[in-house]
Amino acid sequence: MAIVRVALDARSYDIVIEQGALDRAGSWLADYARKGRLVVVTDAHVATAQLPRLEASLRGAGVTVEPVILPPGEQTKSWRHLEELLDALLALEIERGDHVVALGGGVIGDLVGFAASILKRGCHFIQVPTTLLAQVDSSVGGKTAINARAGKNLIGSFYQPALVLIDPSTLDTLPVRETRAGYAEVVKYGLIDDPDFFAWCEAEGDKLLAGDAQAREYAIERSVAAKAEIVGEDERETSGRRALLNLGHTFGHALEADTGFSQTLLHGEGVGAGMALAFRYSARLGLCPAEDAERVTAHLRAVGLPYDLASAHVTADGTGLVAHMLHDKKMAAGTLPFLLARGIGRTFLSKDVVLEDVAAFLDEDRAA
Repeated sequence: MAIVRVALDARSYDIVIEQGALDRAGSWLADYARKGRLVVVTDAHVATAQLPRLEASLRGAGVTVEPVILPPGEQTKSWRHLEELLDALLALEIERGDHVVALGGGVIGDLVGFAASILKRGCHFIQVPTTLLAQVDSSVGGKTAINARAGKNLIGSFYQPALVLIDPSTLDTLPVRETRAGYAEVVKYGLIDDPDFFAWCEAEGDKLLAGDAQAREYAIERSVAAKAEIVGEDERETSGRRALLNLGHTFGHALEADTGFSQTLLHGEGVGAGMALAFRYSARLGLCPAEDAERVTAHLRAVGLPYDLASAHVTADGTGLVAHMLHDKKMAAGTLPFLLARGIGRTFLSKDVVLEDVAAFLDEDRAA
């Protein structure tokens, strides 16, 4: 077991990483159950695979579980399902002092977190992430959101959970593709500022993807520790430090938009391709050694992640993809900051990227 602390003064909380934690959730969560009950929000897939384990443990600790089950998929991060969830929580008479449990991947975590942030001007919530992507990234740091027609995660808030409980064994029930998509976010932490961790990914990533428990736990702990440190320094992305966590996301969200935010390209897959594009674009600008960009592309390709427009099933040209980027929530005064790199582990925020040049690069990269 490992515990990582997110240090945010009064909003500080622990990230607990424990194999089998779901079967011992009662010991972790019982103290959060006011009047002896917890509302658990999940989706239909996780309700089948993981909810019975959580319910059994909570019942053993004397806690009554009230489940709210939503449809699976990115489309659930919508106004419609936000309203559905809020109505369900109000019908269950959730009070401001109550804790709502988000059991699932990034979609459920983002949706429940946003609902908690606005219900009665704020109640509490607990993250119990069940996908690799959620365990290493989206469950930590307090970014909550739903999607809009104009783009991904455009409506949301910063709202920290009270606890994050991570059980790596939940990954056993995931499709390989889902775990691989989450692995892109693991690689990201090495590319941001930890070249030794990227080297570990090159050497041990296959073990993680094959289900090796030790590799999983090591990658999860190292990833959340890296994110906890960054969030502690820059909770609301005001200093620029937290922006580094968006590596690959500006390109990636555009790729996701082109594929309709669908199963054609999962979020983590978009991030993977986006990171490869960011490194190749950095090399094109003369910022990053070409061999570093080649290493990133080679590793993503080796583990089966998309690494270019074709492997991401993207059909739009450069101009079309840049048009999607114009809806990015990071736009400021008509300028879109980009995460670029001077090498592996040397990511930085650039505010002088010319979008027409990005479009030309994307067309060139497709033709290469």
